[in-house]
Amino acid sequence: MSDKLVFGNISSKEAINLEETYGAHNYHPLPVVLAKGEGAKVWDPEGNEYYDFLSAYSAVNQGHCHPKIINALTDQANILTLTSRAFFNNKLGEY
Repeated sequence: MSDKLVFGNISSKEAINLEETYGAHNYHPLPVVLAKGEGAKVWDPEGNEYYDFLSAYSAVNQGHCHPKIINALTDQANILTLTSRAFFNNKLGEY
């Protein structure tokens, strides 16, 4: 693994050390730091390429950074970012 950073401003080793020191220890993650994603591929800070077979436990099974989804997210974030389930909202019922 190279020490040269391609994505982000900290190395994989630094990111893992920070999470082990300050993060909640409710998972035992794989020793891979993800810094960028596109479609089914993800990259670590050093530029190593991987296939994302976990897809955030199916939350991103459509792939990473699809332009239509980015546009929809941006449009919605300009209106209302998030509501908790303590309230109703004008979109959820449609789905």
